[in-house]
Amino acid sequence: MSPRRETLPPSEPVRTEPPPPENSPAREASPPGSPSRILAPEAEPVEMAEEVGLRPRRLAEFVGQAQVKNHLSILLEAARRREQAADHLLFAGPPGLGKTSLAGIVATEMGVGLRITSGPALLRGGDLAAILSDLREGDVLFIDEVHRLGRAVEEVLYPAMEDFQLDIVIGKGPTARSIRLDLPRFTLVAATTRTGLMTGPLRDRFGLVARLDYYDPSELEAIVSRAARILGVDIDQAGAAEIARRSRGTPRIANRLLRRVRDFAEVRGNGRVTLDSAAQGLALFGVDDLGLDKVDRAILEALCRRFSGRPVGLSTLAVCVGEEPETVEDVYEPFLLQQGLLMRTARGRVATPAAWAHLGLTAPPEVPTLFGQVGH
Repeated sequence: MSPRRETLPPSEPVRTEPPPPENSPAREASPPGSPSRILAPEAEPVEMAEEVGLRPRRLAEFVGQAQVKNHLSILLEAARRREQAADHLLFAGPPGLGKTSLAGIVATEMGVGLRITSGPALLRGGDLAAILSDLREGDVLFIDEVHRLGRAVEEVLYPAMEDFQLDIVIGKGPTARSIRLDLPRFTLVAATTRTGLMTGPLRDRFGLVARLDYYDPSELEAIVSRAARILGVDIDQAGAAEIARRSRGTPRIANRLLRRVRDFAEVRGNGRVTLDSAAQGLALFGVDDLGLDKVDRAILEALCRRFSGRPVGLSTLAVCVGEEPETVEDVYEPFLLQQGLLMRTARGRVATPAAWAHLGLTAPPEVPTLFGQVGH
């Protein structure tokens, strides 16, 4: 495969598809409450533009996900040696871990163009057919939120992925006929946060399915230091480590906290991000030592103080913190469960002894532990 003359750098991706209309079903909102949260893993529209300059361009610049990087390096090198398009790739994992960045890296490493769209934006099979017919040899097509593709769109995608052909129906009724057009060999890179919602036939057509995990504090520290160099932020190692420690294992949150701490240091300090300025800035924005925000702590406070450790139903808990039940279950509970601060039982939600300790309270003897034993 000869090098292309025009290459779109992944650090400056262009969304080729216009956003869907305001009243379109594709305009499904992100989880309620997430856009205004400083710890939300989803990116706001304004933040998407800011993220572009912070994304790594090459695989060597990508921090973390060692196993995924190792698999990708082998797959891409083999494709380059054969002068063929790389195999189709599926990246799965929570939002904010670098799935879009990896799609751009694949395009850069292969020296080809990058086209970006999303599952909710592809409402009809014709929408996808228009994009596929406009691809060039070896191009990378990135589909975000691929689990939200409609069945009609998936049916168009199947022959395109397997045979690089596009089925088009001309006419209607008895005179309708189907023709098959050849497509250039391309690489489909898809991202999903809900692998279980994907259909089996679609998932099985990817040559590599990679799961992205949460990052270690040391990896996030390297990401924060790199972002600080790009943004021109004066930061020391202790300040970067403090931001990384409270970032919930998510690079997007780490970069967001860095920008907020930078603002605090410039307004309330001397502009340098140190351990003290990072701690003070994060405390000002409501992020505590464990990376919990105001609503996270309100949930634990309700379980421990208001209900004295007794099991609480989801609807009751949501009313106590002033949120919708779906918001509590989908936005706030996952991190509390991962940190061992909350348990879901048949009788309701229960705070663990670790949650009581984090709030500076003494757990009653009947509070269960994560292993079903009784805390003392």
